[in-house]
Amino acid sequence: MKLLKSIIISRTDNLGDVVLTLPMAGMLKSILPDVKIYFIGKAYTKPVIIASRHVDEFIDRESILKNPELLQRIQADAIIHVFPDKKIARLAKEANIPIRVATSHRWFHWLFCNKLVNLSRKNSILHEAQLNLQLLKPLGIERTPALTEIAQRYGLSATRFSLPATIAALIQPDKFNLILHPKSKGSAREWPLSHYLELVKQLHADQFQIFITGTETEGQQIREQLPALFNFEHVHNLTGKLNLEQLISFIDNVDGLLACSTGPLHIAAALDKYALGIYPPMRPIHPGRWAPVGEKAEVLCLDKTCNDCRKTQYCTCIQSITVEQAKDKITAWLPSYVSNNQA
Repeated sequence: MKLLKSIIISRTDNLGDVVLTLPMAGMLKSILPDVKIYFIGKAYTKPVIIASRHVDEFIDRESILKNPELLQRIQADAIIHVFPDKKIARLAKEANIPIRVATSHRWFHWLFCNKLVNLSRKNSILHEAQLNLQLLKPLGIERTPALTEIAQRYGLSATRFSLPATIAALIQPDKFNLILHPKSKGSAREWPLSHYLELVKQLHADQFQIFITGTETEGQQIREQLPALFNFEHVHNLTGKLNLEQLISFIDNVDGLLACSTGPLHIAAALDKYALGIYPPMRPIHPGRWAPVGEKAEVLCLDKTCNDCRKTQYCTCIQSITVEQAKDKITAWLPSYVSNNQA
């Protein structure tokens, strides 16, 4: 590979997508340890990006659009457009970045990029994190790592963030501290709230301390749809109480997390926490593409091919995943958790 001094990774979509792109920075650093990695993203994803030791500098997408000279000042040797973004692609060309990598499946990449990779995500059998790494081929990195290797490439750490003392005090060292993140802002098929309620009833207070996380709006939705979920001594409502920095820190301080296909699930996996994701079997939102990647990450998904809910958010397959299945996965974590805490 040609010696590159600075590389820009551009992923300007959502939180989970960004988390699954961080291993690209780790892969580049493993081969080019002295390279400087810039990461262009949305402002709200900044905390998770700067939490990776493999990223040297975050650049806000909107700042670039307002001041395109920011790209020119970097004098990057290469930019990798992981997420197609026509405005950023055009500005990267105008900044005369020598190597501009992107998928060939967007017409504007033919205008603005000079290293095109024939990459179709929709029909691939690869995981999203593996698909991202296909874009490194023009830089001479041809190998597709196994997910077990990718799990070691996040470089994610929460040490720069802190928790409010009142929140930190809720964590009980003598119990398994479990986050339930029921909502997804509509981005994923969601396990029913009634299932979460039944699960809480079966995860007893003498073993578990449970936290419900989400946005303030999601918390209001839960209070309207199933307020009983908060009516337990060992359940704490943290919806709307944590910004992203604090959420990352909180996930790092607890033991496990249960969610559908959301950013917090991927953060938990990247932080090497127990992470259980609940998924539909429908491509391309199935776990083969979007499962959390981590040593302690697992999924629940029906073993079938299904397209019934493609045009609706109601998903029979998600509904069919039982409380007992989730409970069995979570309680199976307990022996390992106890062993690790006693070590």
